[in-house]
Amino acid sequence: MNAAAAADAAGELATVDGLTHEGEGVVHAGKTVFVAGALPGERIRLRRTRRHRQHDDGELIEVLQPSPVRVTPRCAHFGVCGGCALQHLAPEAQLAAKQQQLQDSLERVAKVTPARWLAPLAGPAWGYRRRARLGAKFVRRKERVLVGFRERAAPYVAQLANCEVLTKPAGDLIAPLAAMLTGLTIREHLPQIEVAVADNLTALVLRVLKTPPAEDLERLSEFATAYQVRFYLQPGGLDSMRPLGPAGEALRYGLPHFDLQLEFEPTDFIQVNGAVNEALVSRALELLAPEADSRVLDLFCGLGNFSLALARHAAQVVGVEGEDALIARARGNAHLNGITNAEFHASNLAVAPVARSCGWLRQPYSHVLLDPPRTGAREVLAAVAALAPRRVLYISCHPGSLARDLGVLVHEHGLTLEAAGVVDMFPHTAHVESVALLSGPGRTAAVA
Repeated sequence: MNAAAAADAAGELATVDGLTHEGEGVVHAGKTVFVAGALPGERIRLRRTRRHRQHDDGELIEVLQPSPVRVTPRCAHFGVCGGCALQHLAPEAQLAAKQQQLQDSLERVAKVTPARWLAPLAGPAWGYRRRARLGAKFVRRKERVLVGFRERAAPYVAQLANCEVLTKPAGDLIAPLAAMLTGLTIREHLPQIEVAVADNLTALVLRVLKTPPAEDLERLSEFATAYQVRFYLQPGGLDSMRPLGPAGEALRYGLPHFDLQLEFEPTDFIQVNGAVNEALVSRALELLAPEADSRVLDLFCGLGNFSLALARHAAQVVGVEGEDALIARARGNAHLNGITNAEFHASNLAVAPVARSCGWLRQPYSHVLLDPPRTGAREVLAAVAALAPRRVLYISCHPGSLARDLGVLVHEHGLTLEAAGVVDMFPHTAHVESVALLSGPGRTAAVA
């Protein structure tokens, strides 16, 4: 081994300065290095594995001086599986890092600081994930199907025995599911499995690229009976999904505090963390504080998760969503729960400006709730501001797009940022969910 190779093998010593938005340690040693598994303040030994123009990727060889908030990961697959990035960081420190990321985004991008920081919303750190998309891959050299999330640093499906963050029973089904799929004749034509754990049953949607023969269908049915799950087969787009066998009762989850039951399809968007979702709905009600005569507009309303709870406390709620199927589900959930003061409209909210011809936009509203996808709500901001609501609550799954949009609402439309805080919807990941409360010009919201 020559001197250069020996030096590379030994690695270099460095101190970790911070975390990236993906949960990797940041080292400033010449060119910046991102090191998975390293925590701020630690003294480490690293090896540079990939060089880029602006930064390098590094491999953690050894932790010489560990952080006081470093903990032992619970999952045996941590470090290989890409489903989690922060199991080595204590939960309270994870929340602090996410709060700091939100604060940095608001100060740097939005150039604004809330009048008050809200206490973080958190729930169970394990067994919380009721929705997931898993990869499936038959590996010839192993003669078996692998089921799991993708590997952290590679496009391969991680070889898992179980998953500590998936809600039971899904987290314990990975090994038996992989074994059963290995025995199917179409095992090489099953690239993906959607998991949906409802309050009343567990659904598994198999993306099938080849029609399963009768023997495969029988094996799937036997597994479904043995493990009390329901299989769906999806040969094409989402509209091709069909249950294996009789449809049976609809999947549902409850919001007991609001006396609500919501039905959904296994590929519908629902908030991943059931306990945190209910806490988030409660916080939305506390912050918006609708009154008996309030009219609330819920944009990106989905299947009615926030709309129906708001309808319990307001005079009228109007929900708007771009997907026709979700609007149908929202209307069905309103009927299911005996709610008559909520109406729902399908409208493309990703087109700017939102058409003034929309009947729902010509109505008056005292409160607005925004819960957009990662791309944010840029296209509806002007329309929201023009409504001159007393309060606007923005629920975000991406601090960058949230900060961009808050900057527009505050600096261009005169709203005031009253409060903001993080929501730990995805423990052990770098995903940051957050809420922000704004008040209209000349109004101050009472912050709960």
